[in-house]
This record gives sequence, C-alpha cells and structure tokens, in this order.
Amino acid sequence: MKAYLIDAENQVIENVDVKSMDDIIRLVGYETIESDAVGNEGDRLFFDEECFLRGSAGRFQINTVIPVSGKGILVGASEDGTTLSDVHTDLDDLISRIKYL
Repeated sequence: MKAYLIDAENQVIENVDVKSMDDIIRLVGYETIESDAVGNEGDRLFFDEECFLRGSAGRFQINTVIPVSGKGILVGASEDGTTLSDVHTDLDDLISRIKYL
C-alpha cells in the first residue's frame, strides 16, 4: 500500500510501500506501535508509542494530532488500524498540514 514515512529528525517525507504491520514496525524502528486518526478520509498515523521515553530525535505534528518524536507512517487504515490501504492524503496537502517542532 502507498504510504508516507515522516522522518522528524531530518524533516523529510518519503513515499514508501507497506504490506503489513511488520513493514510499519521496520520503518518506524520499534515494535511498540500506536496510531491516531488523521483527517476524515481514513488515514492513520502509526508511530512508536514510547517515542518520548526513548528520546527519539526530532518531533512533528499533523494538524492537532498529538506531537510525535522520531518517525511515523501515514497510511490508509481501518478505524482499529488492523486493515491497511493506500494513503488518501495528497503529499502537498500533508506538507501544508505538518509542522516540525
């Protein structure tokens, strides 16, 4: 599935392909994955639940979603995050809604 990898430390967003939660875990770098809904189109932001405890470098925030430290994956997903699909958010739209802290 088409997704975006957000790297707060380097302040970059990359197009990535994810097939499962294993890919998300690998790209984020940790197994303690949590997610929050982003927008109304069915996208979810997956991130390391313990990112602030680990002291991961860099932080970012999309709209009013809680800030995240380190890396995050934005991908289409069911409300409970178990079924993945292509990301709905346009890259330019994401760039306009993200801020690095």
